[in-house]
Parts: sequence; structure tokens; C-alpha cells
Amino acid sequence: MNKIMTPKFSVAALTAAAALTLSACGSDSEETADTASAWDEIQEQGTLTVATSGTLYPTSYREEGTDELTGFEVEVVREMAERLELEVEFSEMGFDEMMTSVQTGQVDIAANDIEINEDRKEKFVFSTPFKYSYGTAIVREGDLSGIETLEDLEGKKAAGASTSVYMETARSYGAEEVTYDNATNETYLRDVAIGRTDVILNDYYLQTLAIEAFPELDIVIHPTIKYRPSEGGMVMNKGNDELVENVNKAIDEMLEDGTIAELSAEFFDGADVTEPIEIEE
Repeated sequence: MNKIMTPKFSVAALTAAAALTLSACGSDSEETADTASAWDEIQEQGTLTVATSGTLYPTSYREEGTDELTGFEVEVVREMAERLELEVEFSEMGFDEMMTSVQTGQVDIAANDIEINEDRKEKFVFSTPFKYSYGTAIVREGDLSGIETLEDLEGKKAAGASTSVYMETARSYGAEEVTYDNATNETYLRDVAIGRTDVILNDYYLQTLAIEAFPELDIVIHPTIKYRPSEGGMVMNKGNDELVENVNKAIDEMLEDGTIAELSAEFFDGADVTEPIEIEE
């Protein structure tokens, strides 16, 4: 079993058919030009800019004793970039900010255990999925925060990022959301333990290792709540077709040769998160 390192902790009307045709053609030409120039610029600079949190253990965090940014998805990005013959420049930020930064072109990619869903696919392009999981709930150990099923979330205080799919689930069941500005795992977990909040809905693998990192806290993963089978990948802006193509080529190679599975075992205590899973909801 791999040793788990405790991290340093620190969402005009058109007037004529002819006008529509001309407008569409012009838009396609501009998009093609922008797409080509985006990838060309990345290659010319030799650097891939990537948004990540730096606070999400074990996906993206700073290792205690070295303060070096590492984690499952951080290392997947580094290996991918090496295969594309690019350097990586990480920008650490909160979840909402990283999605905005991708959309505005401030960064090329967001990599932070981001779940693929239909709403996000309307605004962004995802890479080939390389992490599969499902949702769980962290609650207080003594009384499970008074929660037996997801229906019991009504009126409970749920901690998380406002635009995450997990907070959407919490809201849909009537929970009161408590949000943070790129807070660390320790802050989230301790607040549940002391009763400031009641529950954290999130990914099974992340929740399991987060709890193991803080054995002194009176919290557990709820024994019966399992929901939302999920798949995750890197996020890119629509229109960056060449970037998407090259990223996917590298990820596909890494999945096929077992590189991502090896990184998964390293950061997820031997588990292979690249294998799709099924749960009974």
C-alpha cells in the first residue's frame, strides 16, 4: 500500500437567408483561423498553460516538506505535455475562476478532477475521459449528520464549490449551500466535524483519501449513500480543435500503455480510476 502524504494545506433577428449564409461563412473562416493560431501559438511558445487548484488532494496539491505542486491530474498533465514536447505552466485558482479562464483564453486547459456533464459540454470541450468514479457524502461519524438518504439533505448545510455538480445535487435536494474561495481539504472537513456544516458531497476516491489524511476528525463517508456515476477529463475551450486533437492523442496513448493507471495507483492508494464502474443507486 502506498504511503499517503498529508498535503500542505493550506460552475438579433436575421433579416434574410443570404445574410445568414454570408454571416455563417465569415464566422467559420474566423473560427478556423483562431483555432489554427491558438495551437500554433502554444507550439511557438513551447508552453501549455493549465489551471488547477493546488488544494484538492490527491488530484492537485502541494506535497508537505517540499511545497512542490503534484497530484494525480497534475502528473497526468506533465506526462501529456512531455509527449507533446511542451513545457507546463500551472496557474492555481478556484474552480469557478479556472472555468472562466479557459473560456476567456487566459489558460489553455483546466485540470482539476472536473466531471464531464451535458451542461458543461455546451460551453467547453472535454478530453478523452480518464477517471471514473461516483458520488459519496462525508458526514459526522457520531450521527451521520442526521442524514440517511439524499432526501434528508433538505435544510442541511452542504459545503463545496457553488458551480460543482455535487453542489447542484445538494441544492436539488434542498440543502443550504456553504461555499469557499479555493479552500483546502482540511477547512472543508474540519467544518463538518465541528458542525459548521453538515455534509460534503463529492467524488468517492477524493473523499476516501481526504478522510484518511485527517484521522483525528470525527467524520466518515456515509455507508449507504452512493450516486452519480461519473467520468472526468481535462477542459478546453470550444474551437481549439487542434489542441483537443493533440491532447486526446496523448491521453489515448497514456491510457493504452498503462501510464495513467500507474499514476492512479500511486495517488489513489493502489486503485485504478481509469476503469469505468457501475453502482446501484
